[in-house]
Amino acid sequence: MDAAARPAPEISDGTAGQITRAEELAYELKIAEVMTPDPRVVNPATHMADLMDLLRQARISGMPVVEAGRLVGVVSLEDLVRAMSDGHLNGVVADYMTPQVVAVSASDLVMEALKVFTRTRLGRLPVLNPDGTLAGILTKGDITRGLLRTLQREFQAEEVRRYRASHLFEDIESTRTSLILRYMVQPQDFVRGGHASSCLKRALLRLGASPLIARRCAIAVYEAEMNLIIHTNGGGFIRAEIEPHRILVKVVDDGPGIPDVTEAMRPGYSTASAAVRELGFGAGMGLPNIQRCVDKLYVKSTPGGSTQVEMHINLQQAESLREAKFEAARE
Repeated sequence: MDAAARPAPEISDGTAGQITRAEELAYELKIAEVMTPDPRVVNPATHMADLMDLLRQARISGMPVVEAGRLVGVVSLEDLVRAMSDGHLNGVVADYMTPQVVAVSASDLVMEALKVFTRTRLGRLPVLNPDGTLAGILTKGDITRGLLRTLQREFQAEEVRRYRASHLFEDIESTRTSLILRYMVQPQDFVRGGHASSCLKRALLRLGASPLIARRCAIAVYEAEMNLIIHTNGGGFIRAEIEPHRILVKVVDDGPGIPDVTEAMRPGYSTASAAVRELGFGAGMGLPNIQRCVDKLYVKSTPGGSTQVEMHINLQQAESLREAKFEAARE
């Protein structure tokens, strides 16, 4: 089978975790954001000898052919070579151009252009405005440079956020300084499962927490978050109180409560429904995993009522957010 005709590999849950930020951007950026706008063009009556000069001066290998503001073809270095082989450099572009143009829309995602490049193996693609006029030209090099520019901007913005956050406790003078983060969690919302724990982990890294502390906290909060999603009637909230020398997380829901807290702490114990288990959740390791990641764990629950979970993570002197160096936030 031709490689260009092979179907794209299916993205499974396993491979999805390996997708890079650059690959994500291909599904977020528009072609208009990475293309070369206002490219050099020729008209069908341009002589091939003049085309040769234009390609040499611009150091490019092809150009769109435009007539009366409309794209009518593309002409490439290969076409110029054919004209030279024919001894017809006095011929015109219309005699050698490719009139059947494969083009993309400026409003399309970069991923759509990558699919076209793979399918056609072309070196460049004209980019059209909604009215059909030429907006720009796109090459694989344009895509690479556009992705790198975006990644660089994101990196620089993240560096600024981390720098500001890491100095938060140093810049505020008080007897006791706390930063409180609060996240609401809805029941059965598996699509957003893990959102709160990811946000908290990112916040801790920006504040200067070590990767180990951030991971411990993220795992504990993830388990608590999933318990809210799986087991509660109306969801609940997660409240993280961050101080220079400790992290206190409180998780509160509105029921139905835990019949036996001691039994619930046993690995493998679960009251999850069969439907939840089919989704891959409810293995009965939530509270045991939380206990493994925190220094102190308190669970208070009333059968038929609410449940409150309190987690403490103590930060040693070297891990203190007040003392932490900016570099410690890198992972």
